[in-house]
Amino acid sequence: MNKIARTSGKKWGEVLVLVAVWAGLIALFSLLRASFFTTGTLGSIANRLPALAVVATGMTVVMITGGIDLSVGSVLGLCGAVTGVMMVDHHWPLSAALMAAMSAGAIIGWINGAVSVKLRLPSFIVTLGMLEIARGLAFEVTGSETKYIGAAVESLGAPIPGFLLSPAFVIALAVIVMGQVMLSHTALGRHLIALGANREAAEISGVRTEPPRIFMHVLLGLLTGLAAVFNCSRLGSADPNAGVGFELSAIAAAVVGGTSLMGGRGSVVKTFLGVLIIATLEAGLVQVGVSEPMKRIVTGSVIVLAVLADGWRRR
Repeated sequence: MNKIARTSGKKWGEVLVLVAVWAGLIALFSLLRASFFTTGTLGSIANRLPALAVVATGMTVVMITGGIDLSVGSVLGLCGAVTGVMMVDHHWPLSAALMAAMSAGAIIGWINGAVSVKLRLPSFIVTLGMLEIARGLAFEVTGSETKYIGAAVESLGAPIPGFLLSPAFVIALAVIVMGQVMLSHTALGRHLIALGANREAAEISGVRTEPPRIFMHVLLGLLTGLAAVFNCSRLGSADPNAGVGFELSAIAAAVVGGTSLMGGRGSVVKTFLGVLIIATLEAGLVQVGVSEPMKRIVTGSVIVLAVLADGWRRR
């Protein structure tokens, strides 16, 4: 009983630390720029979160199994391109274009998972190759042109009147809740954690090692397709360049939230707190006038520090 209480206390302690870091960032940028702590700025940050939140959720479950996906930024660009072409060139409704985008993401996720798992190849190598393939396909699909969609997709990312938050944000919250429930309260979630912690021991215990890992890549692909439509709704267009560097933000959010790069540990809720921290950091740096190269340096430094913290926790 005491051990359970200590474990629960430690988890809540980690959550409180993340909340404190997020609050500290808000306080810091509010001091540096008075216009930061306003309803408009915070609402803008909230409505930029959905795409990163759903991809980071998928990235978390992949990383828990000991994998990683470096292709999500390019896949987001490709799925957005599919959305734009379907809605602009073929006049599909948003619902059908959403299904096409998520299907494209799922297919790529299945390829990533099947190749890395079945052929026993490192997932970072397989997905690094897919990063280039998906980006090339995005340019081919759109003819290297931005597809301007307009109001047909913008309503998904616009705040609900009187509510401040967008439908995309509400959907992202639902994805986060379902992801955490899957990890914490289902046999599949326990199997994923066991696979990441000790794959050989899990296999000896009768846990199937290949299908769950492939399925998590498919799930990440599905969520990346959803995120692509969220991104299109925020911009009102589909740009084949969309998502460049997005994989770093998703990985950073997961790692800052305590997901281990070695597998076996992670929480979707804490990843969402990591998303809040990364999004607030990026928005704050823009508001205080930090250059794009310096933003990259700061984001990279956050990833390194989070990895060092993860190594310290594992000792």
